[in-house]
Amino acid sequence: MMPVIRRRAWLASALLGGVLLAVPAHAQKSATPGVTATEIKIGQSMPYSGPASAYGQLGRIEGAYFEWLNAKGGINGRKITLLSVDDGYSPPKAVENVRKLVEQDEVSAMFNILGTPINMAVRKYLNAKQVPQLFAAAGSPNFADPEHYPWTIGWQPTLTTEAKFYAAHLLAANPDAKIGVLFQNDDFGKGLLDGLKEGLGGRAGEMIVATASFEATDPTIDSQILSLRQAGADTLFLFAYPKQAAQAIRKIFEIDWKPTRYLHLGSASVAATFKPAGLDKSVGVITAGFIKDATDPRWAEDPDMKAWRAWMAQNLPSADVTDSINVAGYAVAQTLEQVLRQAGNDLSRENIMKQAANLHDFRLPLLLPGSLINTSPTDYRVITYMKLQRFNGTSWDPVP
Repeated sequence: MMPVIRRRAWLASALLGGVLLAVPAHAQKSATPGVTATEIKIGQSMPYSGPASAYGQLGRIEGAYFEWLNAKGGINGRKITLLSVDDGYSPPKAVENVRKLVEQDEVSAMFNILGTPINMAVRKYLNAKQVPQLFAAAGSPNFADPEHYPWTIGWQPTLTTEAKFYAAHLLAANPDAKIGVLFQNDDFGKGLLDGLKEGLGGRAGEMIVATASFEATDPTIDSQILSLRQAGADTLFLFAYPKQAAQAIRKIFEIDWKPTRYLHLGSASVAATFKPAGLDKSVGVITAGFIKDATDPRWAEDPDMKAWRAWMAQNLPSADVTDSINVAGYAVAQTLEQVLRQAGNDLSRENIMKQAANLHDFRLPLLLPGSLINTSPTDYRVITYMKLQRFNGTSWDPVP
């Protein structure tokens, strides 16, 4: 079933761009699939159902952002139509979705597909077809490999960068830590685990006392948490999505275990992870921050956050503003807007990809101060700036 995003985007285009409907059909043809004189068609596969459904909010806020942008005239007179369909966090379903979006719906590019295994499943196909795979919502370094996959670019910090960031902190703060790792048994979880080992270097073998994997579809992770405690770990890395991260935090509290807890940055959401786990049970969780958190009093009077809250109240009044996914979705939508504006009237797939790889000192207002985006044809890392932070029960405190 097609989500409401597609219907609303088409409705917005029809109502707000009605005067353009009189343009003769021949004037709307383009050498680039998905691009006409009035429209830029973008595809997306998103887990609106299944074990990663919390991230479906990304597609909802991005759809709302493009509708709002369309109401302001779009980009150079063209409206963005986001065709966002459900994959249930299933790689085979995502492959099916992407093929249909490219071959039947003829989108100009794919945008912000969620999940490392999902993006890996479609990467080879999209590169073979020379269709931009823009700003994958996944941190694998495989999405920052222009030499081998020039049509694929990520957005958030890479999993390797994130895990090495944690390792550096731990080596400085507690070099004698006994580490346990809970990780999702796929490219996402393994990528973080490999990055942690790389960051620990020669100390990895002695510091990591146990690892425990789980499948994304597992109903619980209780047994894995118990096994990591029994192994004597005093420091725990939670390389999991929100559902299992919340389960882990809750179980750790229930068994009165008090390890130092590091959480994957993509799951560090008050709404998606900490509220289901229990805010009191989540106190002390550490993560790598790269974007302003709406729950943090530091940003209460920040002009950019105030503008975002006003935008949310107007465009998605029912959404939970404590959910960091809403901040990220807004920011990544702005990144695509910048790329399309830079492309001007040359909206060929080649130029869209060229502009994604040529962002210079681009500042997203919701990123942490000091963060600038610089990409190049040989460096596809989009966001590289991070700060360590600790959850205090309502918001985040900086970790020295």
